[in-house]
Amino acid sequence: MCLVRRAYFFVTCPISLQNAMDRFIVGIKKTQSQTFNDKGLRVSSTYIQTSPFVYIRAKSKEKDGYRALVCGFGTSKKLTKTIEGLVKKFAPEAKPSQIVEFRLKRDDVKVNEDGSVTIGENTVKQGQEIKPSMLFAVSDSLEVTGTSKGKGFQGVVKRHGFKGGSKTHGQSDRQRAPGSIGMTTTPGRVFKGKRMAGRMGNETKTVKGLKLLSMDDMGITVAGLVPGSIGGFVRIRKSS
Repeated sequence: MCLVRRAYFFVTCPISLQNAMDRFIVGIKKTQSQTFNDKGLRVSSTYIQTSPFVYIRAKSKEKDGYRALVCGFGTSKKLTKTIEGLVKKFAPEAKPSQIVEFRLKRDDVKVNEDGSVTIGENTVKQGQEIKPSMLFAVSDSLEVTGTSKGKGFQGVVKRHGFKGGSKTHGQSDRQRAPGSIGMTTTPGRVFKGKRMAGRMGNETKTVKGLKLLSMDDMGITVAGLVPGSIGGFVRIRKSS
């Protein structure tokens, strides 16, 4: 007989005001390298370029049905009609290559009467660039969302880590085969979600718990690797 003891621990961790604030930015994955943390340990690192990130307008629950900030990222010589109409009305000097929107989960971001927003101790006007130092602090925990690298159509060995079939007893051509996929009895079909060959990668992935190592006016450096290839677009939020 085997006796199993189960212990349950209930820990209450109040969220500080700093962690409860909406903090977000977008960027482009530039380089993957390695650096040393404050304890002298070598860690992998990723530099993300976040400039230019321009505030354009705020959405309110009364007019739009939800609270959000609309921002522009990048630069473009020729704007699309959609972006041109938006920036012409709210931020004529901005020339963003794409428009991003972040929904506000809390009330710490205040929208002023002149259209500007107050984030923490910083007030940002329409058309003004938002710097990483206005949003984050070194050692903050971040979560980065991006699109993973596309690997095309792959078999079950590479896609799911299957071991493969036997190499002997007449199976010289079945080493990487998936094996049986169905059943001969009721319901007699292949269930949805069966692990089989198919397209691999090119999916939206989020990596949480990345520590912010350093930052400047052009971007941030996080400990760890983020989804996607070099030059890929990523969204960054502070972990709550």
